[in-house]
Amino acid sequence: MNSRTRLLTALDHREPDRIPFDLGSTQVTGIHVVAYRALRDALGLPAVEPVLCDTIQQLALPDDDLLHALGVDTRGLFPLNSHNHGIVAEDGGDYWLYRDEWGITHRQPKDEGLYYSIWQVPLPQSQVTAQDIASLPWPDMGAAWRVAGLRQQAEPYRAAGYAVVLKDAFAGIFEFAQRVVGMENLLVMMALQPDVAGVLFDKLLELKLAYWQTALTELGDLVDVVTYADDYGSQVSQIISPGMFRRQIKPRVKQIFDLQASLAPHAARFFHSDGNVRPLIPDFIEIGVQILNPIHIRATGMEPAALKRDFGSDLVFWGGGVDTQGVLPTGTPQEVRDDVRRNVEALAAGGGYVFNTIHNIQADVPPENILAMVEALREVSP
Repeated sequence: MNSRTRLLTALDHREPDRIPFDLGSTQVTGIHVVAYRALRDALGLPAVEPVLCDTIQQLALPDDDLLHALGVDTRGLFPLNSHNHGIVAEDGGDYWLYRDEWGITHRQPKDEGLYYSIWQVPLPQSQVTAQDIASLPWPDMGAAWRVAGLRQQAEPYRAAGYAVVLKDAFAGIFEFAQRVVGMENLLVMMALQPDVAGVLFDKLLELKLAYWQTALTELGDLVDVVTYADDYGSQVSQIISPGMFRRQIKPRVKQIFDLQASLAPHAARFFHSDGNVRPLIPDFIEIGVQILNPIHIRATGMEPAALKRDFGSDLVFWGGGVDTQGVLPTGTPQEVRDDVRRNVEALAAGGGYVFNTIHNIQADVPPENILAMVEALREVSP
């Protein structure tokens, strides 16, 4: 099998010749630039200045030589957005500051800072009105320039037999609404002013649909996976109640999946949420999710064997291969191998599984642990 056939076989809930491996095809399955440089050195690859596919998270776009060395089956397409395009950092004393196209100000410590985090939001006041939302200078997410050049990347990937993944242009409507008004304000708004929250969600939905209309009209025939990322889970529970999700978020997300399905019916729909989302999984399936990521196995309710038992016939699991909160950064190589074996044995039987870590590999992960992870994956693949 080539990489694309391997991934498509797994997406069809059949066992391929070996478990497909993803690294760096999205902004939630990648590797921090510090860990990336160390991994290249450990593999004996020449030093390069990595391209960042996500400057805010400081994620490296893996080079072809490293992807070949590790046997990675996926290749990602990254539309131009405020995380990878037009970023000009300003001097803010102890921080580098960056104000993006949404009016969000990010900052990164100058002294050993590893990534940017949100510092100021566009609408920080406790009482936000529908007029405030309408008056923001919203970016044009359906602009053709956002996907310029991606077809020229996708065609060689397809010709070389790789699986092509197309990333969304910005975070999900629930998560991104928090970036516009602040997390606390949004949660209060959803509880006390659901009509105003709905105005914000509808604007973000409008921008989502504009992006996917443009992107899939241009690229739909060349992509195998389309993505959507919107965090609903905490380590132990959910950020909002299932009822609130079903009333305010679910119908809007369904419109996004419906558009993706109509424009690229052959492309599998990949949905990312950290944390405990088990009570919401039947809802995800109902609205068209086909792939669940990252399989946050350390969160309450997200035990791999139980997820496979209860949802393995309906969902492909993408991730969950190794614990990135504890084992991967601080464990021994043998502990990493043991963790990979346990998780893969639970998730991969019968197909329907793509290997990746639980979210991005962070800067503190030693290269020997990444190599132990890859070695263990090769050992447990059929």
